[in-house]
Amino acid sequence: MADNAIRFEVTGLNCGGCAGRAERALQAAEGVQSATVNFATRTAQVEGGTPDSLRAALKDAGYPAAEGRVSLSIGGMTCASCAGRVERALTSVPGVLTAHVNLATERGEVTLLRGSATPQALAQVVRGIGYDAQPVSDDSAEAEARKSAETEKLRRDLILAAALTLPVFVLEMGGHLVPAFHHWVAMTIGQGTSWLLQFVLVTAVLAIPGRRFFRIGLPLLAKGAPDMNSLVALGTLAAWAYSAVALFAPALLPDGATAVYFESAAVIVTLILLGRFLEARAKSRTGAAIRRLAGLRPATARVERDGVVTEAAIDTVQVGEVLHLRPGERIPVDGMVLEGRSYVDESMLTGEPIPVDKAQGAVLVGGSVNGQGAMRFRATAVGADTMLARIIEMVEQAQGAKLPIQSLVDRVVRWFVPAVIGAAALTIAAWLLFGPGLSFALVAGVSVLIIACPCAMGLATPTSIMVGTGRAAEMGVLFRKGDALQRLEGVRVVAFDKTGTLTEGRPELVAQFPAAGFDATEVLRLAASAESGSEHPIARALERAAESVTRPDAVEAVPGKGLRATVEGRTLLIGSARLLEEEGIATDQLRGALDGIATRGQTAVVVAVDGKLAGALAVADTLRPGAAGLVKGLKARGLTVAMITGDTQATAQAIAAELGISEVIAGVLPGGKLDTVRDLRDRFGAVAFVGDGINDAPALAEAEVGIAVGSGTDVAIESADVVLASGRIEAVADALTVSHATMRNIRQNLFWAFAYNTALIPVAAGVLYPVAGVLLSPMLAAGAMALSSVFVLSNALRLRRIGQTQAPGPQPQDARLKEAQA
Repeated sequence: MADNAIRFEVTGLNCGGCAGRAERALQAAEGVQSATVNFATRTAQVEGGTPDSLRAALKDAGYPAAEGRVSLSIGGMTCASCAGRVERALTSVPGVLTAHVNLATERGEVTLLRGSATPQALAQVVRGIGYDAQPVSDDSAEAEARKSAETEKLRRDLILAAALTLPVFVLEMGGHLVPAFHHWVAMTIGQGTSWLLQFVLVTAVLAIPGRRFFRIGLPLLAKGAPDMNSLVALGTLAAWAYSAVALFAPALLPDGATAVYFESAAVIVTLILLGRFLEARAKSRTGAAIRRLAGLRPATARVERDGVVTEAAIDTVQVGEVLHLRPGERIPVDGMVLEGRSYVDESMLTGEPIPVDKAQGAVLVGGSVNGQGAMRFRATAVGADTMLARIIEMVEQAQGAKLPIQSLVDRVVRWFVPAVIGAAALTIAAWLLFGPGLSFALVAGVSVLIIACPCAMGLATPTSIMVGTGRAAEMGVLFRKGDALQRLEGVRVVAFDKTGTLTEGRPELVAQFPAAGFDATEVLRLAASAESGSEHPIARALERAAESVTRPDAVEAVPGKGLRATVEGRTLLIGSARLLEEEGIATDQLRGALDGIATRGQTAVVVAVDGKLAGALAVADTLRPGAAGLVKGLKARGLTVAMITGDTQATAQAIAAELGISEVIAGVLPGGKLDTVRDLRDRFGAVAFVGDGINDAPALAEAEVGIAVGSGTDVAIESADVVLASGRIEAVADALTVSHATMRNIRQNLFWAFAYNTALIPVAAGVLYPVAGVLLSPMLAAGAMALSSVFVLSNALRLRRIGQTQAPGPQPQDARLKEAQA
């Protein structure tokens, strides 16, 4: 999101048409560069403009921006100028409408476009100018409470509407279904009394639970910008008014047209409230991933202050403070381990189910769960700077994105409601001219108004995006840019950087070849002992592979060739074959092994003990677990897989052969990766580039979709469209799976939404009546309309079942090493 962009909540959105009108109003506001409104999340994202101009634009359009209040406790102010300085700092925050600071009470009250800034961010702004500040309330909890209150109000209105509608439905429809019941009503209370009772009950339905449709829809209709509420208001008001005339002034109607449709008006309101209630519940489930992530943040932390460990609110923890962590506790903020050791479950953040060993110097991620060990650690990031906060922000931005496929929906929805009103008017006119009479015209017109709600169209894309990106986040795949969902589906080639992406990025022992009379394990132990004082990466690889290491008695480096050492009284010569041969030690016995090591692009470490050839060790940058399986899976999808590396052709071909990659581009300098991506695009089509280093950033930005391995650098991650938070390379397949599944789901939703309206509007208008005598009841129209939105939401929720790529078995190099050691 750009520096001048803000995201905030918008009220009054009831369908895709509402979102479109709100979006156009924002785009027309002074200073606005771009604006999008997401119907599913009820949020707007705007670049440019002022908070006041955005608020005014939305208010005039009939969709007011939601406003919120944040209270801050501010310390360190000594005079009125301090208060003024704090006020000016707060009002400079994008999205803030007003800020008032009371010097006497040391409180700050901020009014802002709700969702544009968090209380923690506002407090950080105040701290940035030299004053202490802490949020007084938790805005996110308030937001959740507001949503729950809105859902509860819908539930109450639905129950009331159903209770008032049921007697009306029984009185009117019971007589149609059971003639004996109709005669009984006529003989007891009479038709006039029955109609009067229906009038009273239905008027109550429209005036109390149904007033939301009139309060919003009629003013918008008067402004010439009708929405879904306008359609419902027109339809129910028409049915109620016609029935009222039939009851109180029947002489005004033509002969044979005296009938009431009170039950239609009441049932329409009840069914639409039912649909909205089901929508609210389903939409709360679409945002479950965000709520689960937000719920990972504990409320308190055990902080060491002045030598005493105290329980402190999480918002008061500062970078650099030392915290204590007990077994089983959730880690409050990002940090680095100072003391202790434990296994930490990071699966809720990375999707990786295996707990990670943490010891001194290890990085801890806030929100993950400590195992059985106690630890003491230093906070390295708090508040909005933690990895958890950044992940939540990434997911929120992706969920609020508008895909290119949405543009078609926007163009249709923009004109849809006015077109429906025109179709309803045309339907009534046609029935009056060619049909049996006024009552038929009313039924058909109301049915057209009710059945054509564009809610399903507006929900089709954003709900799928919300569920898809939320599920991806649970799998450790973060879509930083929501439109990457659509672009990733269209890639034809996946290009990988080699070092640190397909490989671990550090050398490891991959094979051992002992000479006659020597044991492979002993040769490795001696070599690792001799190298233990060196910081060379190959030395570290030998140390990691050895079961035990002994401190050498003496070590002498041979520049550019290797070293001499004395270990446990034995003289060792370690280095290249050339070094040993110069010292008069023949290497012919292992010539075949050394040639094989060179052919595979590995590094040979030859060892002599007491003047005799002892063995050769092969060291190489090993493949990441899952790399071979990932390449196989990508090729099975019909994708071209390419590897880009600065290594020699021989080394690159050796790695590519193990992985099954045929498209190898070797000898590429860091600046040449961008040109390589362009060349691949020209040859194969859209490119997804996967990398992790600083020198990968240009290629990540150039590719149609840049995928950064989360264990890589911040520069690479910031240049990418998709981040693999877990560092699992096989999560590339998860990203592709989510992309394809989400886009397929969106197309299903759009097909259903468009097909529903295309097929049922003519039916509601009565095209089947001359042929089959079928005229759709407004009640059935309302039920079908409600079900269409619920269907789209339910279909989107299926994305929560997307499976994750399983961890692979041993890699080829692991198997070869075990075989050599055996």
